[in-house]
Amino acid sequence: MTVDRRTVLRSSARLAALSATGGLVAACGETAEQNASGPASFAARVQPSHLNTEGPAAGGLPAAPSGTPTAPPPTPSTPPASPPLAAGTPDEVVNGPRDRKQVALTFHGQGDPALATAILTTAEQHGARLTVMVVGTWLDQQPAMARRILDGGHELGNHTQNHLDISTMAPQQAHDEIAQCAQRLQKLTGSIGRWFRPSAAQYANAMVRQQAKLVGYQHCLSFDVDPRDYSDPGADVVQRRLLKSVQGGSVVALHMGHKGTLDALPGILDGLKGMGLSVVTASQLCA
Repeated sequence: MTVDRRTVLRSSARLAALSATGGLVAACGETAEQNASGPASFAARVQPSHLNTEGPAAGGLPAAPSGTPTAPPPTPSTPPASPPLAAGTPDEVVNGPRDRKQVALTFHGQGDPALATAILTTAEQHGARLTVMVVGTWLDQQPAMARRILDGGHELGNHTQNHLDISTMAPQQAHDEIAQCAQRLQKLTGSIGRWFRPSAAQYANAMVRQQAKLVGYQHCLSFDVDPRDYSDPGADVVQRRLLKSVQGGSVVALHMGHKGTLDALPGILDGLKGMGLSVVTASQLCA
């Protein structure tokens, strides 16, 4: 008996179906009433320009990455347990509690695996734990990176399969983009991860949040600090921009595939320590 592959894919993704809930709240643990004077609605928010151009154009598939996987897919094992999130953690987290002396450094998971490994190692040497939002096609080419990230005490999240402009997609296409990456995470680590971050957009619109919930993600992860390291302005510029903007509870957006980011990281970590801020995973920030 032949079973349509797309039907299987959609059915497995929808086993964790959850109904969508309304409203965005900027900080972990705040209620909608507490945040009534907080960030503007999604429609009023200005999206950073690079988020609409970083990936391939919507409707097309990216070029196949060159090279071969660094290692065969590791055997799935139970990932480290993440702490429970605080009551009232919103559908979309932009920052954590401002009274905490903690920040979350989140990384776009794609690019040269040697650079990615060096970033992880640098963080570990400084006692920092990162949150890596991986692109599914990267995991296809570099499956060993999933366990490397978790085994270093870091956190994994879903950043779609192909990093296309998810906000412009039809609901089913958006669902498939999220579900395909989730399936790769499940296969490689035993979990789809806690967080979903939309591709080519800083914030998730209502359609994207609903599709993420249908796949099993109760929370989307945005950010409030963007040093624009993707434009390769140089390590000193990246470090200065980040340290100038960061504060307790910040969620910072960075990118693994850029040497300038690696070069900036030691100074960033030392600077944060000097400000009395420790680097934790997004789940730890919102626990």
